[in-house]
Amino acid sequence: MARDYYETLGVAKTATAEEIKSAYRKLAKQYHPDLHKDDENAATKFQEINEAYQVLSDDQKRSQYDQFGHEAYTRSAQTGGQPGGGFGGFEGFGGFGGFDDILNSFFGGGSSQRRNGPRRGSDIEVSVTITFEEAAFGVKKDITVTRKERCDVCSGSGAKPGTNVKTCPRCGGSGQVRQQQQTLFGMSVVNVPCPECRGEGKIIETPCEHCRGIGLVNKTRTISINIPAGIDNDQVMTLSGQGDAGYKGGPAGNILVYIRVKPHKTFVREGVNLRMEMNISFAQAALGDEIEIPTLTENVKYSLPAGTQTGTTFRLRDKGIKYLRQEKYGDLFVKVNIEVPRKLTDKQRQLLIEFSGLEPKKKSRFKK
Repeated sequence: MARDYYETLGVAKTATAEEIKSAYRKLAKQYHPDLHKDDENAATKFQEINEAYQVLSDDQKRSQYDQFGHEAYTRSAQTGGQPGGGFGGFEGFGGFGGFDDILNSFFGGGSSQRRNGPRRGSDIEVSVTITFEEAAFGVKKDITVTRKERCDVCSGSGAKPGTNVKTCPRCGGSGQVRQQQQTLFGMSVVNVPCPECRGEGKIIETPCEHCRGIGLVNKTRTISINIPAGIDNDQVMTLSGQGDAGYKGGPAGNILVYIRVKPHKTFVREGVNLRMEMNISFAQAALGDEIEIPTLTENVKYSLPAGTQTGTTFRLRDKGIKYLRQEKYGDLFVKVNIEVPRKLTDKQRQLLIEFSGLEPKKKSRFKK
């Protein structure tokens, strides 16, 4: 009596595709004949595992197996038909279960992908330089990219209009052929790209003159982007689906916009906060004063308290950078430095001498 496929792989009937794939990889490596040449049962076990995976990894085959069980396969093999849209027989170790995939998994290559299937388009990277203020308040910029787009002449088929694309007679459209290959485990049969169609599965006899049979052409586009307020230097904006077109129905790639922000002559950014330094006079520090402090939007008045020491930092709330995609702001921190005048008038010098005379004199620790 045929063993249940779910039981063969050690998974539940509710297992996800990823769970089935993971279980298969583990068991296939455990029972691979080339790794267990002394175990007569390994090859039989490996074939059972491969057969189970061929069914359960295919949604249509799995659905019919769940409905008809092994009878669907048995009846199909006897009659050559496909009962209820049955899944037919198996072709050795083809597809994911092939020796090439097992060996690739041992060497870190992962499962192979057929070249003739849909493939995602490549990402495109661009860099945009903006001013400090543009980063703070947001700005609209135009970027120019050259990307691969579907050929309008042949609608992406690669064939000249009015001509046909034929299935490769050597590989039957699979894009792969089987051949013997020497491995660390000895001679093995592996799947390799078909040399006739170069792994595409199709042969274009009369290529499109516009795209030269590729199905894609390079086009230069100008795209407007809205850079949000609060974006910082070295942040990346992703324009989904606007990169190179996918191959054979695959999704398009993305455009990755790297933001470069020019430094400001006054402010230094720390996240959403700003820092700056400001010089004040000795008189302002000693007596206090109302000073004007520049911000990104305007000058604001601030009451400097009497007796302010050099290096003191004041905080102006909500005068920093806007939080990215939030309606709140960081703060502005102002460090004041007392500026000592290099030149004094006679009157200023006299006043300072008189001021110093009012202060109690400290005895010197050293004698002449």
